[in-house]
Amino acid sequence: MIVPELPFTAQEFFDVFGRYNRAVWPAQYLLVGVATLIVVSVLRRERPRLVLGLLAALWVWTGVVYHLTFFAEVNPAAGAFGAAFVVQAVLLIGAARTRRPPTPPTTGSLAVGKGLVAYALLGYPLVGYLAGHHYPETPTFGAPCPTTIFTLGILLWTRREPAWWLVAIPLLWTGLATVLAVQFSIPQDFGLAVAALATLAVLIRGVAARAHARPTPSASATRLM
Repeated sequence: MIVPELPFTAQEFFDVFGRYNRAVWPAQYLLVGVATLIVVSVLRRERPRLVLGLLAALWVWTGVVYHLTFFAEVNPAAGAFGAAFVVQAVLLIGAARTRRPPTPPTTGSLAVGKGLVAYALLGYPLVGYLAGHHYPETPTFGAPCPTTIFTLGILLWTRREPAWWLVAIPLLWTGLATVLAVQFSIPQDFGLAVAALATLAVLIRGVAARAHARPTPSASATRLM
């Protein structure tokens, strides 16, 4: 596999987090508070529009503050990344405006969703710390990767099958960021691959279930006889 050469080094990458974390402090606590409010709302099974709206706010923050303001200093592609994150926020708001409530998740996707949310908030910083990535030169919640894992977790937790257009950008980010995680030895970001595989499994299962439920031509003809 040929991996394209990156326009920045590992040290420059982590230095960006250092500048970001120092500049936005103590906003990290506010971002975790937003995530906590999302989790509480999901646990109480209330205000689904608020959940999606707050997820959208997290994606706007990551796109504008992290990508466009800080990551752009070392990566020319950060502008495109920031725009994609803002588009994802718009898609989440669009989903919040849908009147039809989502179908409740299966037991499996519910468990995986909860696990991803717990990892994004608790496991992610712990794995990073054990790997030697210490504050401030480390991703904190509100950075792209933990935000992506958290979002996919919430979507799996709250619906049987997230719409493909609602998870397309997060899934694309998991692929890009996992390559970077391998190159720069960022083990906490390996959770992205788990989140992507779990989401794809739910989507594929949904397609298979609809195909199985669709009547075959012979079955339709039999009912007409």
